[in-house]
Amino acid sequence: MPEGKHIPVLLEETLSLLDPERGGSFLDCTFGGGGHSRAILSRAGKNSLLVALDRDPAATARAEALSEDFRDSFVFHGMNFSRLDGLSEAPFDGILMDLGVSSFQLDDASRGFSFRDDAPTDMRMDTSAGISAAEFLETAPRDRIEEAVRDFGEEPRWRRVVDAIFDARGTGALASTASFAELVDRAVGRRPGAKIRPATKTFQGVRIAVNDELGELRRALPKAFAALKPRGVLAVISFHSLEDRIVKRFFKEMCGRPVDRRDNRLQDERKQFAELLTGKALRPSADEISRNPRSRSSRLRAIRKL
Repeated sequence: MPEGKHIPVLLEETLSLLDPERGGSFLDCTFGGGGHSRAILSRAGKNSLLVALDRDPAATARAEALSEDFRDSFVFHGMNFSRLDGLSEAPFDGILMDLGVSSFQLDDASRGFSFRDDAPTDMRMDTSAGISAAEFLETAPRDRIEEAVRDFGEEPRWRRVVDAIFDARGTGALASTASFAELVDRAVGRRPGAKIRPATKTFQGVRIAVNDELGELRRALPKAFAALKPRGVLAVISFHSLEDRIVKRFFKEMCGRPVDRRDNRLQDERKQFAELLTGKALRPSADEISRNPRSRSSRLRAIRKL
């Protein structure tokens, strides 16, 4: 995929679930490159409205460009989706969350999300708030570094990585993506035949920690559901098992189903507020993956509010 090119994942599946042709109001919680927003607006019925959110200041210019084409039916707010309960445009007929990092963020080397090019180790989705990944790595207590590498990054050799991070504090090695990636590579060790670079998992974990991605998702899901009209649809695209597990549990809870194998509550102890629209998560087709390799790990789940 060309650098800077944004291709919305699972687009047709998402549109089928949200059904914008019926008209109404829709919320795109993660505007990113605007691909899903543009498609919804293009298919939306007359007098429809789409509200889009994004905490990345760089998304504002892309939203302004889209506004030129859909001036009377598009509204953008530069804000985190965990604050959506304050939107005056609610309630909505359909809400979409497309989680993770956008192609624009990944392909902009200066943002520090990737080790493909050397850059400051930043990784913040909102560059105007919070601390950079470099500052997090230099100052966070051990338990938070362990959580980032072991739990969020799911790195099996997390102890080696955490020790290497603490040994590197104050040396400048954590300040750039190239030196940080090399540090992690040495700690983990490159296994014969491995398809991904050893630092990949740790980069993911640190990014999730710096942006509190899982916490933001947990806070946003109930607010999104509350912002739906009756018969409204909530659709969520996730890209790794940690996100997907949170979404799946919340959807099962809303549908009055056991959230996991250990949920032994009786049926009359559960309340049903929604119906499940996707039994199993929808995955991209082989054709989509060939056109957009970044879609490979995506999963789409949806529920409809009763």
